[in-house]
Amino acid sequence: MNSLVDLQAWLQTPPGQYVLAWEREHVDAAVADMFGYHALQLGILELAGLQNNRMPHRWLATEQWRKPGEATDQTPDFCTHFAALPFPAQSLDLVLLPHTLELSDDPHATLREVERTLVAEGRVVVCGFNPWSLWGLRQWRGHLLRRLGWGSLYLPAAGEFIGIRRLRDWLNLLGFEVEVVRFGCYRPSVSHAGWLQRWAWMDRLGARWWPVFGSAYFLVAVKRVRGMRLLGPPWKAVPVPTRSPVSVANRVEKHSESFNRETP
Repeated sequence: MNSLVDLQAWLQTPPGQYVLAWEREHVDAAVADMFGYHALQLGILELAGLQNNRMPHRWLATEQWRKPGEATDQTPDFCTHFAALPFPAQSLDLVLLPHTLELSDDPHATLREVERTLVAEGRVVVCGFNPWSLWGLRQWRGHLLRRLGWGSLYLPAAGEFIGIRRLRDWLNLLGFEVEVVRFGCYRPSVSHAGWLQRWAWMDRLGARWWPVFGSAYFLVAVKRVRGMRLLGPPWKAVPVPTRSPVSVANRVEKHSESFNRETP
């Protein structure tokens, strides 16, 4: 089972639906206020991240096609390798990466390709699992126990979860400026929908007392270009009072004439 299929199966579970609901809420609110002409989502089909965006051209791309008859909420527009997108440089205004980097074989190459295709002041939106959380701790313990021959994992087995600090460093090296970072999903790592609902009060408490330890995160970064200057509205020219200019030569000649008249 590859990493994408593993995540797709996990997203159908109660914890997966809980994470998807949180991500939909934040992605829909963020992309509604992002303007431009071309938007692209790379990754899972379970999250329709661009449906609330108003750009005229929007695409959904995956690295592999779904099998015929497989249940899905969306149909991808094309299939491509995320490290070699079929778009010219500086042609996209928005790129959405829902769990894309942590499932990629080379997340650095994927992020570099996103930087290449984004226009100046274009934005990238990233969703991912936080390894420094209750869920991340259980996942780490599960990997340790599996090496000993027993135990199970709570989150998808494939993929490498990227911490927010590490992701910030990658973005800064590529010239991005992080605008928004939010954490969520503070409920314990339980699998039953009823128990997840009983722990709903943890979301309010966690957001207040330990916000950076949410099990999922949402990030928005903007591509900055050094030396670029945004042109503002033209300002009305301030009138300058006109005066008759007097050349330096004339003033020198007049001064010398007056000096000669006074000299006996």
